[in-house]
Amino acid sequence: MILIERVKNILLSPKTEWPVIAGESGDTAFLFRNYVAILAAIPPVCGFIGGSIIGVGGYRSGFFIGLIGAIVGYLLAFVGTYVMALIINLLAPNFGGQNSFPNALKLVVYSSTAAWVAGIFSLIPALAILSVLCGLYSLYLLYLGLPVLMRSPQDKTLIYTIAAIVCAIVVGAIPALLFIGSRF
Repeated sequence: MILIERVKNILLSPKTEWPVIAGESGDTAFLFRNYVAILAAIPPVCGFIGGSIIGVGGYRSGFFIGLIGAIVGYLLAFVGTYVMALIINLLAPNFGGQNSFPNALKLVVYSSTAAWVAGIFSLIPALAILSVLCGLYSLYLLYLGLPVLMRSPQDKTLIYTIAAIVCAIVVGAIPALLFIGSRF
């Protein structure tokens, strides 16, 4: 797998790329080292540059606060990817799918591509909203990949996707709630 080709293929022709991905190994170390480590760095690095160096409307966040935020965001991408793979794997039988952690990990890693690549818009803080909007394409990639990698029946794929998204929101909210709770 060549990184640039995989990114291009999963973004531009996901229906033909998911079967290719299904035939590959789901080795955690390989995926994290060769894909997640590179692409998950885009949003925090670009966000740091955009927020702490470029700024918006004459305001820039502090250098060290921005740097710490970028590091934490980068590390949370790894944790979030792994946790979401666990959740998608656990949900599979409930939606007629098959348990396979390697496939669940591949699904989460490669469906996250759009969100990670869209992080480039964070370089210019005024365009950061485009990161979110373009990142929504990752949800569509997840929807397309579920029946291929987790073997969910097509009639249950939409609800499986929604359940996975709700779990992602809950999992994503936990660190924020812990942070808020620690301030009181």
